[in-house]
This record gives sequence, C-alpha cells and structure tokens, in this order.
Amino acid sequence: MRKRKVPDVVINRLPLYLRVLAEIDPEQTPIISSYELGERTGITPGQIRKDLSFFGVFGKQGVGYEITTLRAELCRILNLDRVVNVGLVGVGNLGEAFLRYGAGRQKEVLNREGLVIKAAFDQDEQKIGRHIAGVEIFPVWQMPELIARLKLTIMILTVPAGVAQEVFDTCVAGGVKAFLNFAPVKLKIPAGIRVHHADFTLQLESLAYYS
Repeated sequence: MRKRKVPDVVINRLPLYLRVLAEIDPEQTPIISSYELGERTGITPGQIRKDLSFFGVFGKQGVGYEITTLRAELCRILNLDRVVNVGLVGVGNLGEAFLRYGAGRQKEVLNREGLVIKAAFDQDEQKIGRHIAGVEIFPVWQMPELIARLKLTIMILTVPAGVAQEVFDTCVAGGVKAFLNFAPVKLKIPAGIRVHHADFTLQLESLAYYS
C-alpha cells in the first residue's frame, strides 16, 4: 500500500497537541475529546481529527482520546520516543540567549520530549571551553568529529549570514539532516535535508500590517 504523504502544516501542529497533552495529568483526566483539545490549542476539532487521521485511529467516536496513548503515539510519530541530540553553532548574542532560554522551564520541556542540547560551537577562542546553561562551547573545527561522536541530528544555526552556507555545508557533510536556521540568508539545500527558517525581521514586518 502506498504511504500517505503528510502535509508539512500537519507535522507542524503535532508538537502543539503533544505540549497540551504533556501538561495534563492522565490520572485525573485520562480522556480528552477533540473539542477539549481544540479549546486548549485554538484548532478546530474537525482539523484535529483530520490531522490525526493521517497516522491511524487513536480515539473512539463519542468518547475521545486516551491521553497516555495519544501522547505516546505522537512521540513515536515525531521520533521523540528516543533521545534527539541537538547542537548549536554561533554563540553570539542570539546563540547565548537561546542557550540560556533553554536552561529553565523550556529545558524541562525539551528534555521531557527527548530533545537535548549537547554542544555549542564558535570560532571565538575566548568563548571556547566556557559552559552556558550547562552546555560546553567547542571550536568550530571540531564540529565534524563531535557531530559523529555526540550523534547530533539537529543543528541550530545562529551564525552571521556570511558564514551560514559554509557552516551548513560542514554540518551536512557530517551527517546532520535537520536544521533550525536563524541566519538571514537563503541556503542552498541539497535533497534529503530539512531546514526550518526563523527570520525575526520577516515576522515583524508581517505583524506591522496588523499594528
């Protein structure tokens, strides 16, 4: 049977469902309906049912979803039923803020879902060897070795635009296939590599329309 292609927009909504489910105590609330999940996420019950239908049947009509089961299934679908090691390149103001942001409540959320920031990289010798929020900073020339040794499968890029492509290519050559890119540049992306771009400027410019 031909595997059904799942739209990117559906995949992007799954972590939102997972976050809501993770905040509910299944002993007190073992079942959640699509209506209740919709109330908590701002997504219509019909859309939630349609999204989940891409991956099978998880609930019972008129009853709802078992929270423990649905959470486990979403973790499996998103590959979060295993530890996912993450690296960060570029410990400037944004990179350091990102590491510190992931030190408190957000670190708990990431770790709960199996995401662990294992290493950071920079070319500034004064930063190398430091620890920020428990994450050690390594020289960029060690990236190929550490990508393999630490099994880094996702890389966060918070580097200047001028070096983003070179850093990206190095990571790809090392085996990284998924990226969160904060560099304001269009990367040349080979087949089989996934990049999510986070451009604050574009977001602010689009928000200006509503201001």
